[in-house]
Amino acid sequence: MQVFIVAVAAVLGFGYYFLNQPQFGSKASGKRLERILSSPNYKDGAFQNIENTPNFNENSGAFDLVKALFSIPESASPSKEIPVVKTKIAEISDTAITVVWFGHSSYYINLKGFKILVDPVFSGAASPVTFFANAFKGANHFQAEDFSDVDLVLLTHDHYDHLDYESILKLKDKTARFYTSLGVGAHLNLWGITEDKITEFDWWESKEVLADIKITATPARHFSGRLFKRNQTLWSSFVLEYQGSKIFLGGDSGYDKSFQKIGETFGSFDLAILECGQYNTLWPYIHMTPEQVAQAAVDLNAKVLMPVHWSKFRLAMHPWNEPIERVSVAAQKLGLKITTPQIGEEVKLNQFYPEKTWWKGL
Repeated sequence: MQVFIVAVAAVLGFGYYFLNQPQFGSKASGKRLERILSSPNYKDGAFQNIENTPNFNENSGAFDLVKALFSIPESASPSKEIPVVKTKIAEISDTAITVVWFGHSSYYINLKGFKILVDPVFSGAASPVTFFANAFKGANHFQAEDFSDVDLVLLTHDHYDHLDYESILKLKDKTARFYTSLGVGAHLNLWGITEDKITEFDWWESKEVLADIKITATPARHFSGRLFKRNQTLWSSFVLEYQGSKIFLGGDSGYDKSFQKIGETFGSFDLAILECGQYNTLWPYIHMTPEQVAQAAVDLNAKVLMPVHWSKFRLAMHPWNEPIERVSVAAQKLGLKITTPQIGEEVKLNQFYPEKTWWKGL
């Protein structure tokens, strides 16, 4: 009995120690908590989506998810190494608006010299541990060390595949400011980022970064949380405006009427960067199917669609390249222009949109 008690105590002690590691983040308190509690999007102890958003479809639950995890096809991961374009970030020209995708939802935007990183995940894992949700071979080529300085890190929400503890630690001293959804700043504070460098947004709040750069947080249909309790921080999409150009930064979202409202509010977008991947019929409300992604781009009045949230991590059961195949077909049917850059390949706004089907044969 004594041995059993000691063993249980050891397990509980290790669990307590592990769950108090900094990568899990921190709860909001003080003025941040006051602002959360006063948000119109925070009700009944949690942030809420605009439309009813169950965790699973009406006929499924956690048991169905467990069963599905035991039937993941081999095609859910590429059979060969992901090819990348080894762009040198420091050598990107400041004469154009340039976007460089790093796989999944991480990308770099150079606004003619103003440098923005969106959801940088460079640790090689989309999880709090190194042995789960690892990057596909070749897909983690770019690192935080590739950036000498960053004007702005934009974080859509606090899930591990968007907010990476190790990457933030490496970027915090070379980043001038951090913009994120309401509540996420508590994690950043814990990780050593001072409050004066953090700006948090509720939906439809805007801020002028510089005289010609404006960022607005817009609704998304998703959820948040790094441990057990969900929706204590907000999740957002963002609108980036620069000298008359507009880029939509999607963040994770299921499909709803918000895309149409955003499109009507902002008129049109030169480029919509939308999450396309990690969907499943078990959770149809928190991630879009590829066909819904194409429709969302149309709702936004986007001139060009750039699908992301694929090609680096396996976080669902579909074939790894199914998202880009299906969204390409859907975009063609809707008469929507689509750009499909390789990881590391430069996209030049209104100048150059890569269209190679580079994923074929992988």
